[in-house]
Amino acid sequence: MNIAINCRHLLKGKLEGFGNYTYEITKRICEDQKEHTFYLIFDRDFDDSFVFAKNCIPIKLYPPTRHPFLTLFWTRYPLHVALKRYDIDLFWSPDGICDLRAKIPQVTTIHDLNFEHYPEDSPKWVSWYYRRYYPRYAHKAKQIITVSEYSKNDIANCYGIDQKKISVVYNGVSNAYRPVSREEKEEYQKSYTKGKPYFIFVGSIHPRKNVERLLQAFELFRKKNQEYQLLIVGSNMWRKQSLNVPEAIEENVFFTGHVQMEILTKLMASAFALAYPPYFEGFGIPLVEAMKCDVPILSSDRTCLPEVAGDAAIYFDPFDIVHMANSMEEIVNNSSKREKLIENGQIKARNYDWDEAASKTWEILREFL
Repeated sequence: MNIAINCRHLLKGKLEGFGNYTYEITKRICEDQKEHTFYLIFDRDFDDSFVFAKNCIPIKLYPPTRHPFLTLFWTRYPLHVALKRYDIDLFWSPDGICDLRAKIPQVTTIHDLNFEHYPEDSPKWVSWYYRRYYPRYAHKAKQIITVSEYSKNDIANCYGIDQKKISVVYNGVSNAYRPVSREEKEEYQKSYTKGKPYFIFVGSIHPRKNVERLLQAFELFRKKNQEYQLLIVGSNMWRKQSLNVPEAIEENVFFTGHVQMEILTKLMASAFALAYPPYFEGFGIPLVEAMKCDVPILSSDRTCLPEVAGDAAIYFDPFDIVHMANSMEEIVNNSSKREKLIENGQIKARNYDWDEAASKTWEILREFL
């Protein structure tokens, strides 16, 4: 059978969010299902490392979808033509889009509906596109995959879709995330935070990630805890946005921008704790990455995050900077609590495995072949 996969988020050296998800699952499916032909559809030049097996045929469709209007054009015309030209039997899209005119079965992964609940967090043209077209994509798809029970319920309620049409497949985490030695921790602390212990945040700098309130909470926390630093790992989601770093902590907050995985795994494993304050998430992969590295978690108590982290986190109200600062204080002053969180995280992390995620995703796709 001919199966097409939307691979437009596979960007060499820039695998984030959708890209990581696409990579981990697509690679495994293509390598395991050798009897099928997979057409990997890109929107720009691709790296050969993304052509995972001999049964993969890469296709580049112009134009690059760097704007929602280009994405809309891409799905309506180049994608639609390609699905016909290559006699595709099934199309899977890891980022929620569909060909609204195609007659073949389509499966789409919708990770979350943050744009429905907080449309003001995105540029107007982005918000307009998502809110206008994602309900259509959701209804067009034969099946929707999502990454948490929270998102399943949210999609069903927001779009009026039968829950039977929505399957939950949890994300996995790379085996590259693991604890490091004390010497390695000290080395990374010297390189990134002046040799001092640090709280780490990992994610795009997007309003819903709530980084600005994290900075405010850290300022409160540091009034009594001068030893600790804050490391922000991630790049801006939108070009024109900026963060206001309180003057009192400017020398104690460090921004890395986007880093490669081999560095990110060490930065996570060298952290004192993960501080994860989003007020909306579909899954929250950094939570699991921290668990795998034996790093305790401080997390927002909203949306899917308690579902994913379970008893491996101390939770706070993401809109309450005092509550957030107090959670930092608790993890510093309560060593037994810290050790218990690490122990719970080791157990909870077993629930998240890319091999299992790929296997479950394939079972869903196979139903429509």
